[in-house]
This record gives sequence, C-alpha cells and structure tokens, in this order.
Amino acid sequence: MTETLPMAGTPSQTNQVGLTKTDYRGNPTTLCQGCGHNSISNQIVAALYENNILPEDVVKFSGIGCSSKSPTYFLNRSFGFNGLHGRMPSVATGALFGDHTLKGVAVSGDGDTASIGMGQFKHIIRRNVNMVYIVENNGVYGLTKGQFSATAEYGLQLKHHGTNPYMPVDICFEALASNATFVARSFAGNPKQVKELIKAALSHNGLAVLDIISPCVTFNNQSNAFHSYAWGKDHEEPLHDITYIAPRNEIMLEEEMMDGEIREVAMHDGSTVILKNLDKEYNPTSRWEAMRILEEAQRNDWLVTGLIFVETDRPSLTEQYNLMDTPLNRLGQDDLRPPKEMIAKVNELMF
Repeated sequence: MTETLPMAGTPSQTNQVGLTKTDYRGNPTTLCQGCGHNSISNQIVAALYENNILPEDVVKFSGIGCSSKSPTYFLNRSFGFNGLHGRMPSVATGALFGDHTLKGVAVSGDGDTASIGMGQFKHIIRRNVNMVYIVENNGVYGLTKGQFSATAEYGLQLKHHGTNPYMPVDICFEALASNATFVARSFAGNPKQVKELIKAALSHNGLAVLDIISPCVTFNNQSNAFHSYAWGKDHEEPLHDITYIAPRNEIMLEEEMMDGEIREVAMHDGSTVILKNLDKEYNPTSRWEAMRILEEAQRNDWLVTGLIFVETDRPSLTEQYNLMDTPLNRLGQDDLRPPKEMIAKVNELMF
C-alpha cells in the first residue's frame, strides 16, 4: 500500500516515544510492484509506530523466499537475522533466549514454513516463544519461478507446473493443532485488518501466528498478460529484460468488510478468493470453536479472516525458565564465573 509522505517543511507527527513513522521504515523494496508483501511491511511499520515500540527493542527474523526478504524493508534501526531455508525458528529461539527483553518479529512464507520448515514451525509454537510469526502466504514458490507450495489449493493450475494433485496445508489448522496461543488470518488487500492484527500480536505474551494471504502478481497471472514472461518470449523482441514484471495495481478491498460478511475478491489471474469475516459473537478463546470454524470454512471454500484463537494465561518460553532480569547476552565474566570461595566449597563437599 503506497502512503503519502509529508510535504517538505511539514513536521512529521511523532508517537509517544518521540519517533516518526519514517524512523520505522527500511530500505526501498525490490519485490514486484503490486506484491502484497509490500503492504504487509507497511502495516508492520504502522503497527510498531502506533504501538509506540522502539525499533531498538525489536529483533527481526526471516528464512528464505520472497517473503523472507521483507525485513529489509522495515526497521532499519533493528538488528535482524536471515536464517537458512526453514530454519528461522531455531535462530529466533536462541536469539530471544539470549535477550528476553526484546520482541521478535519474524516474517516467513508458505514454503519456508509449511514445507521445509514445518518441523521447526511446530516446535516454536509448542514452546510458545515470545514472538510475532507472520506467514506471507501466496501458494507458490516465487524465487524458484512459481511451483506449487504446500498451501496451494487442490486443483490449482499454474502455467509451468500443471495441476496441483494435493490437498493444501492450512497454516492456522497446524498452529491450533500445535497448541498455539494466538492464531489469526488476514488478507494483504485488507490493510486495516492486517495492521490491527499485528498490533494485537505485538501485545501478546507468547507466540502469535499470523497467516496473511498475499497474492503473487508474477506467477498467478495469465500467460498472455501484458509484459508477462510468456508474452516476452513469444514476441522475441529485446524491448524489455525477460524477467521484467509489468506494474500491477495492488489488490485492495474497495469497502471495509462487516462482521460476518462473505465477499469474493478477484485475483490478478481472474480467479477469486472468498473472504469471510468472523462474526462479532465469535469466541476466539475456544480452541474447539476455532477448529470448527476453520473446518466449516474449508468445506465452503471460505478464507476466514480475523483473530481465530487467543490464550492469554500460558507463560512464554523464557518465563518458564525463570531467567534473571539481565539478558543472558549482557552478563559478564564476573556474573557467569563463580568466585574461588564458592568453587572451594563445592570441592570440599565433593571430596
């Protein structure tokens, strides 16, 4: 989502910690124009700004994929770790053990999480690491030119990969089955909801899983689309680089969805995604009700959005270990090494 910058000479509005929204931004994006991942990055910036969180109090994590490039585009003032494919949760667990005062923000993708990283995804959930875990879910492997990912729906047709014969992995189902304490789903074209869910996730004590549907503008388009890869190859004219992707208008909802509303949203390739907002009466503290609503949505081809489940009374991973107030990575030799007198006492007891 493109935001209007303040005019020259106009003072930017600051939040409660004295920072402007610009202080939360990162480098210019290199993703395809119109990619929903860029909207999500913008909403991460907005959520941190509105929640008055210092960038230095946040540490970023990612794995491999288009989605995992996203942390470059927000929080230039924060430290970040880019892990191996599917191994981001291990890096995040270690880093947040090293300094439990930081808030983790992780961005992954449907391949990085639901394929090669599924095992690590399940374990970071059950350990309830204090972190926001965002899955930018587009159903394809963008960096390797558009193969089906594990979340691609059964029967999906891609021009270079045929028809998908497998049932999809549901990120939210997997999170609930692993006893996640916060599970939500949204759509990149609904920025207001994305922002509010990220703000809620940042305030959660424990792991918050956000499955955000983010359509790929490159590999879900028709083969005869203007400036597509196939179009350029067929014409064999050196007018553009063969990997050039024509700018597209980002998919946005024209009107805010009401509670309980069901709406069809057209994708770039002419297909549709059915969105269903949860009803106002829905109880997000019932794990059974969350499983039921996801099962109902799967049978009806709905994409339910909103806060699906939350549990607030389970301790996070570092709370279970009763760590001292000083972060482990700030302890010096004097803190870690017992004095000679203590070692002598231990030796006397042993011998």
